[in-house]
Amino acid sequence: MPDAAAQYLELAELAGGFIHEIKNHLNTLSLNLQLLGEDFENPQTPRERKAADRIGRLTDECRRLVDLSNDFLRFARVADLHAVPTPLGDLVTRLVDFLSPTARAQNVEIEWFPADLPAVPLDAELFEKVLLNLMLNAEDAMPDGGTLTIQARAEDGWVVLDVIDTGCGMPPDVAAKAFQPFVTTKPGGHGLGLATAKKIVLAHGGTIAVQSEPGRGTKFTVRLPVSREAKPSEEGSRASR
Repeated sequence: MPDAAAQYLELAELAGGFIHEIKNHLNTLSLNLQLLGEDFENPQTPRERKAADRIGRLTDECRRLVDLSNDFLRFARVADLHAVPTPLGDLVTRLVDFLSPTARAQNVEIEWFPADLPAVPLDAELFEKVLLNLMLNAEDAMPDGGTLTIQARAEDGWVVLDVIDTGCGMPPDVAAKAFQPFVTTKPGGHGLGLATAKKIVLAHGGTIAVQSEPGRGTKFTVRLPVSREAKPSEEGSRASR
């Protein structure tokens, strides 16, 4: 009898294949709606304007469902890693440089404190999605501006990364569900970003936790083993309050 991990992977592959098929049909539907919309590009009558409005709303809904499908595929297909020793600091620096211009436009200052860190076995492409999600979430939590602080340190065979914002924070009941799939406080959000981030971190043998206080901000802490033999504690992967 296959073990639970094998069953999970099989289920994830089945779900991923199913969503992929749905996505293909959605793309076809979206393309046809766009073509239909071109016929009503300059509506002349109330009836044509009403039709153009409906086509626009249906096209937007198709796009939303395609985005949701993409998010679900990323969530379902986090499995085998291609991990190689990677300087985590270089990965963070690259993302900070990439996001800083848009952050400044939102009056968000990014503070990154590089440290002398050992290389960490990482699938850099996958782990970049974790950092990007945490940093963009932090920016979204500070619509009136603030400070996004990123700190890293080596700690007893682990590399620890903190992503801290001075945003609106989360009440305890929301923080406790932060990593659950389809749980979101964002308008139009799908609630798979943090769930996928946790899945990627756990696949690397690490842990991720959140501490948050309404009105003061939020801190996400990611712990990654320097050696793949290091075992994460069960407690570390839970959202802490």
